[in-house]
Amino acid sequence: MERKNAWTTYDEKDLQALEDVSKGYRAYLDGGKTERECVKETVAQAREAGYIDLAEAVAAGKKLKAGDKVYVNCMGKAVMLFHLGKAPLEKGINIVGAHIDSPRIDIKQNPFYEDTSLAYADTHYYGGIKKFHWVARALALHGVVAKKDGTVVEIVIGEAEDDPVVGISDLLIHLSGEQMAKKAAEAISGENLDIILCGKPLDGEEKDAVKAGLLKILADKYGIEEEDMLSAEIEAVPAGRTRDFGLDRSMLLGYGHDDRVCAYASLRAILSLEEEPEYTCCCLLADKEEIGSVGATGMQAHYFENAMAELVNLTYDQYSELTLRRALAACRMLSCDVSAGFDPLYASAFEKKNAAILGNGVCYNKFTGARGKSGSNDANAEFIGRLRKIMDDNGVNWQTAELGKVDVGGGGTIAYICALYGMEVIDSGVPVLSMHAPQEIINKADLYEAVKAYTAFMRQAARG
Repeated sequence: MERKNAWTTYDEKDLQALEDVSKGYRAYLDGGKTERECVKETVAQAREAGYIDLAEAVAAGKKLKAGDKVYVNCMGKAVMLFHLGKAPLEKGINIVGAHIDSPRIDIKQNPFYEDTSLAYADTHYYGGIKKFHWVARALALHGVVAKKDGTVVEIVIGEAEDDPVVGISDLLIHLSGEQMAKKAAEAISGENLDIILCGKPLDGEEKDAVKAGLLKILADKYGIEEEDMLSAEIEAVPAGRTRDFGLDRSMLLGYGHDDRVCAYASLRAILSLEEEPEYTCCCLLADKEEIGSVGATGMQAHYFENAMAELVNLTYDQYSELTLRRALAACRMLSCDVSAGFDPLYASAFEKKNAAILGNGVCYNKFTGARGKSGSNDANAEFIGRLRKIMDDNGVNWQTAELGKVDVGGGGTIAYICALYGMEVIDSGVPVLSMHAPQEIINKADLYEAVKAYTAFMRQAARG
C-alpha cells in the first residue's frame, strides 16, 4: 500500500498555509526550549483566544456551557486546554495529547566547582541520549531559580546574538586512542558531562578565584547566591534557532521536535475550532514523558482526571463520580508523539513498508512498545476504521508505522496510561530523523498534515 508524498498533492493555497504553519512552529520551538517555556507560550496563546483559568471558574462557582474555553496550568510544566462542546461530558471528549519535555542536560542542585582554572557546573542528563552528541557543541542555559523569599528568577543565557554560550569539552583526537576503542555508549560517561562556565579568576581572590568570578556574575546580573541553586531548575540545551533544512527548504532542523512538533500541531488545532464543537475538545501537553511520565507533572499523575472532575461539577446540576467514570471511558484520544522516520542510511533497523517516510504525512502507530509489544497501547481496529474515514474525508495525507524492526528496539508514549481509563487511544505523530539528538529533522509537510489531522479529529471523532 504505497502512500503519496504529500508535496505532490499541494496547490498554491496549501503551500502558503504550510509555510504559515511552519513559521508559527519555528517561533514556538525557539521560544519553548523547556517545558516551562512551552507552558508559558501555550497559556499566552490560549488567553489571547479567550480561554480562562479553570481555577478561576472553580473559585467563582461559574457554571460552564458549550462554547466556554478553560485551561489548567499544572505547576508551570504541563498544561491542558478544554473547549466545551454541545454533547454532555459522559459522551466522551476528543483529546489530542503530546508531551513538551525533551532530552537535555540538567544542572545539579550543588553544581559549581573549580578545577585547574576552569569553573564547571556538575550535571545529570535527562532522558534517552547518546552522550557523545552533547560534547563539543554550543549550549544555552534555560530555567528558573526559586529564592527563599518566593521570587522566581528566569534564566536564558546563550540565545541572544551577543550572549556567551557554554559547553562540554571533548578529548582531542590525538590522545583519544583509548576513548575511541570503547563502545559508543561508554566513550563519554555521565560524570564527564560537566559544563564549562568560566575561565577568568576574580581579582583579589586567592582560592577558587574562577568560581568566585562565576558567583559574582550570577549575583550581579541575576541576584542569585550559590545556595539558591538548591531550588533551581536549569537546563542546558543546544544554543541557536531552528533552521530551514535542505536546499529546497522542505525540512526543519532544530532542538526538541520530539515532541514539541506534535504539541504545536495540537495547540494550533484546538485554537482553530468553531465556537461550539459537537464534543468537548482537549489539548493535553504533559511533562516527564522522556523519563516514564512520572512525577506530579507527568501523565501518571491525576491532573487530567482531576480537571475532568471539575468540569463535570461545573457542567452538571449535581456532581457524580459515575458520570466522571463514564466520561473518561467514553473519550477518544490521539496520543500525539513523533515516530522514527525511515533513514536509508540505517535501513537495516527498519522494516520499510511499515516505517514512517518523511514527507508522506502524519503517521499512526497502532502499537508501540518493545519486541512482543511490551509496554504498548494496542489500538482497537474499530477505532482505527473510524479514524481512517475522518482522515480520508478531510483530505489528510497519512501513513501507518512501527518503531523499527520487531527485535531491534522500541519505545512508548503516554497512550498506555490514558488507555487505563478505558478510552480509545492511538499514537499519531510526525516522522523524525535523528530522534533524541541535539538537533532533529522533520519535514514541513508532515507538520502541516498533523495540524490538519488533529483539527479534523477534534471536530469529527465520535464513539462507535
